[in-house]
Amino acid sequence: MSFIKVNATSHFSFNNLPYGIFSTTNNPKRRIGVAIGDQILDLSLIKSLFQGPVISKHQYVFDQPTLNAFMALGYEAWQEARKTLQMLLSANESTLRDDVSLRSSAFVNQSVATMHLPANIGDYTDFYSSKDHATNVGIMFRGKDNALMPNWLRLPVGYHGRASSVVVSGTEIHRPVGQMRPDQTKPPVFGPSQQLDFELEMAFFVGGQTSLGQRIPIEKAHEHIFGMVLMNDWSARDIQAWEYVPLGPFLGKNFGTTISPWVVPMEALLPFVEPNSIQNLARFSLFLLPISSPTTPGKTLNDYNTICKSNFKYMYWTMKQQLAHHTVNGCNIRPGDLMASGTISGPDAESFGSMLELSWRGSKSITLGDKEIRSFLKDGDEVTMTGYCQGDGYRVGFGECVGTILPSLQH
Repeated sequence: MSFIKVNATSHFSFNNLPYGIFSTTNNPKRRIGVAIGDQILDLSLIKSLFQGPVISKHQYVFDQPTLNAFMALGYEAWQEARKTLQMLLSANESTLRDDVSLRSSAFVNQSVATMHLPANIGDYTDFYSSKDHATNVGIMFRGKDNALMPNWLRLPVGYHGRASSVVVSGTEIHRPVGQMRPDQTKPPVFGPSQQLDFELEMAFFVGGQTSLGQRIPIEKAHEHIFGMVLMNDWSARDIQAWEYVPLGPFLGKNFGTTISPWVVPMEALLPFVEPNSIQNLARFSLFLLPISSPTTPGKTLNDYNTICKSNFKYMYWTMKQQLAHHTVNGCNIRPGDLMASGTISGPDAESFGSMLELSWRGSKSITLGDKEIRSFLKDGDEVTMTGYCQGDGYRVGFGECVGTILPSLQH
């Protein structure tokens, strides 16, 4: 229990304590904060209180404008920092609770903060780890008898994405322009994508560091997974369908990828681990809810239209398998590298994590409210993804991952 009041429905309970990068009008410097309830604890102002054997030698990491230096310290440092934070925020600990001056300066209301990317992302990899999603897409493009490629059940399929276009929640996304071939009997055409889509995903940040040639065994993979965020892997399906042969996604993906600003530490998610009956490894149960509607000033969740609900437990390949496979050839990792799950889809239509599946490649319509119809996204549409793990009277959540579609930029 914390001395900071936290509503039972808040994503940022005492059991969570996610890390993020924020600034304020009064102090535009980007700095590391921890979310609790509707507050942010500014770690740059309390760095001297981290007196553990590891962090005490590296208190400078909480003065940095990104989480990279903290991520680089490794697993023991992360655990030590979390224990210190839980102690300082505890209702029974007076250090912060009773220091009126420090408390008034160290806590900032989330409503007055601007959130930024949590890390400098050096590399970004996107996996393809939902069997239901891979099967659905395979049926659409290759037929039921050839839905899964021969390698899919043998290894976590993935591709290297574009780190420079990963943006924080709230960043607007321009409709991409590219080459596509909507009519297979005619030559390809160039123009704005007509099949813009979202993909409901999770992603994890890598911590620690390895050398070129070094592998991460699956038994040690958890020591390199710093924490998780929500991700919207925006996709231009018509551009992607034409360009992906033979090397995979390119312009249909790299125009923008949105992540939520708060990085939930893996220690906060451990109580929600469930057995993976297929792979015999751990996964956790997470409720995910992407909701889409035209932008409405002063909107609340009631102004949105729920179009799907899914769960991270549906993933076939786990994060530990993804990371171990990523390095099995000796590929090195660096602090702040980002690795995404791929679209999270379940066995029924309500749990499909993309409009490609929900509309079945545009052959079905999705009704928003009483009037609006969608097969893919229109200009002005705002997509919000949110997710949390439900505990006994508390939540460990990720906040929101939000993006609005703007028209294509004109030359």
